Amino acid sequence: MIEIGFHTDAFNSAYWSFERCLQWAQDNDVHYIECGTIDGVSWIHGLGYQPHVALWEDPLALREKMARYGVRFSQLDAAFPLSLPTAASLGETYIRNSIRWAYLAGCDHIDTTDNMHKPDGLSDEAALEMMKRIYGNVLEDAARYGMTINIEPHGYYTTKPEYMARMLDFFDTPHLRMNMDIGNTFIAGQDPVAFLQRFKDKVSHVHVKDVSHSLAAAMRGELTGIAVSQTAIGDGVNADNIRQCFDILADIGYDGVVSIECEGQGGPMIEKSLAWVRELVNETNQRM
Repeated sequence: MIEIGFHTDAFNSAYWSFERCLQWAQDNDVHYIECGTIDGVSWIHGLGYQPHVALWEDPLALREKMARYGVRFSQLDAAFPLSLPTAASLGETYIRNSIRWAYLAGCDHIDTTDNMHKPDGLSDEAALEMMKRIYGNVLEDAARYGMTINIEPHGYYTTKPEYMARMLDFFDTPHLRMNMDIGNTFIAGQDPVAFLQRFKDKVSHVHVKDVSHSLAAAMRGELTGIAVSQTAIGDGVNADNIRQCFDILADIGYDGVVSIECEGQGGPMIEKSLAWVRELVNETNQRM
């Protein structure tokens, strides 16, 4: 069965707190939430102007608070760009800290990705080998804590099917999967339907976002991803691809969360997106 969630990036520009996002979820009958993790101290977050969670927060207390709103995590976003040379020292530690925190917070999926640009000073083979070493260490923790590590197409390597295939085959383990992003694959110049069809057996989480006509015309093939859509889902050029991707999800009997990524700004765009996605989810679930 497909469930609906949303990424709190939707409310970044509105400076919402995480708790206000929980209230929005409850008000709109949404029971799954996804957010970024802050490994350290952010004064913006401390003042309540950032809709993410800090790893210094008590995960058990937050889990209890979320339960009062009827909300749980679908995934934690620990997307340090793992193709950067600093990933071996900073990125790996960040993800492994996020795994341990997520376990206590009741979350069993962690999102990861690479950088949007080809890394300076590294060949493709060297970058892939570095990422393989990082994922090897991360996956040891993932197995210990019963965690799924997702790779999201959002960067120079992960939006190219041939490299995504190699990364998903780094290790033969059920703990390494893919977070399909229908919007990122489109803006990167790929066919999202073909991308999902190729990796459908690896999908354990899905990001749903549309792309505006103007952004697609100006930047498709020039970007490797966008954090959120700047148009209501269903109103952009990616709407038909989203529908076809849901057909694939129905065919494989996908049992998981589709997470809405849409610029909320505390306004109606995300509500319109939710209504469109909810209708599509209901139709898809009826066919499964």
